[in-house]
Amino acid sequence: MTAEHDTTDVLVVGSGIAGCAAALAAAREGSDVLLVTKAERPDDASTDWAQGGISTTRGDPGSLKEDVLEASDGTADPDAVDVLVEHADDAVEDVLVDTLEIPFDETDDGEFDYTREAAHSDRRILHVDAATGSHVLRPFLNYVDDHDRIEVRQDTAALELITDEGRISGVLTDEEATGKPIFAGATVLATGGIGALYERSTNPDDATGDGIAMAALAGADVEDLEYVQFHPTVYAGDDPFLLSEALRGEGAVLRNGDGERFMPDYHPDAELAPRDVVARAVATEREETGEIVLDVSTLEGEFEDEFPTIAEKCRDRGVDGEEIPVAPCQHFLCGGIDVDDRGRASLERLYAVGECARTGVHGANRLASTSLLEGLVWGLRAGEDAAARDLEPTVVDAPELRDSDPDLPERFAAEKFTRLQATMDEYLGLERDPDEISRASSVLRRLKGEVDAYVRTRTARDLYELRNATVTAVLIARAASENAESKGCHYVVDGDDREAVAGSQP
Repeated sequence: MTAEHDTTDVLVVGSGIAGCAAALAAAREGSDVLLVTKAERPDDASTDWAQGGISTTRGDPGSLKEDVLEASDGTADPDAVDVLVEHADDAVEDVLVDTLEIPFDETDDGEFDYTREAAHSDRRILHVDAATGSHVLRPFLNYVDDHDRIEVRQDTAALELITDEGRISGVLTDEEATGKPIFAGATVLATGGIGALYERSTNPDDATGDGIAMAALAGADVEDLEYVQFHPTVYAGDDPFLLSEALRGEGAVLRNGDGERFMPDYHPDAELAPRDVVARAVATEREETGEIVLDVSTLEGEFEDEFPTIAEKCRDRGVDGEEIPVAPCQHFLCGGIDVDDRGRASLERLYAVGECARTGVHGANRLASTSLLEGLVWGLRAGEDAAARDLEPTVVDAPELRDSDPDLPERFAAEKFTRLQATMDEYLGLERDPDEISRASSVLRRLKGEVDAYVRTRTARDLYELRNATVTAVLIARAASENAESKGCHYVVDGDDREAVAGSQP
């Protein structure tokens, strides 16, 4: 039997809005909660990087539901969307407004200053400048860290799920040289996205698909992994950063290298079309004309006044004019660990929330400013459900890892990551050709074999992150190969003439 270990009622892995919400909800129900995160600072979590805001319904859930379904190219699960819209306003009011007192922007009259983003039919998005994520996450982390029933451990990576007769008993962490187990009545994965699988991403560098890989390796169901969303407007130079859709919602327009505004030729909603449509249009025009810029001179207000954080980031990169060079960039994974309306995965005692989970809300394409909302709503529901089941942690035999190798050659992990990213960028980006998907699958499977062999001989966080990234990449390629229909983010083209077989773009 495992000797040195910890136990807790509810274990949460991840410290973004979804993980914090799950921890808070479980603690409110009387459970003792341990939240572990490999992050050392708030800005290591994807939530901290979120710009635009968090959607509400403004009292009209039916309208938001229609927008979510339309943005998903008709693929979102209507029942899951009902859960989102029916609980959206209460969750935002309870946690963000009343409990955390987030200083959302207000009008001169003291009312919330709702903004609009692409594919939204109304102004319903709460925001703090264009840096909403950091203004939400930091006080949220501070709040849960101070809670009597919640312990937060930073710089603690989950390496493997511990299984026992088809159920999850906890996780093995890297707290000790040979791994320290944490056993829990229920385990909630809230590990974020997959940005590190691509060379350019709006995610933190450590978004390596950890939760998805660990769950899949333990036997949990995963779904919709082919739907990798690319944001259309990310700074095109070195040190990329997101240019929030709120800019286009307030009147900024896209122009090609000839100075022409082109989005009206691609979609009736022009710059406010769904993300997948805008991203492909930007990529096409950039290839044909050499450059795409976001023209902020057409904003209803002054750029510096309305979006000071983004303006400062532009100045830091030497862009002080009204035209900002942009290009599409990996942004969000719409699929993940398959869960129900309470965040329950297919394995007993396992939950997943946030970007690592597939709730069915996003389908093939996510509507802007619904990621924070989904993480909040499902995090609260999962934490409450996990606590209500009042499951006792079971201590079982846990795998022991090999001693860490102090002489681990960093070049191995770096070289494999470079190869992984090059494969994903070339074959599993905005457009996918069936032959290229097959080629990617072969390359990624070989890469996974090489990494697995190395992981079996050494213990290091970098290696486990690399393993998780390769496992997730293989799963994405497999899902892409099994879906011949273009929908949303998954856009299948013919390799001979590069014409779309099918898709949402007119």
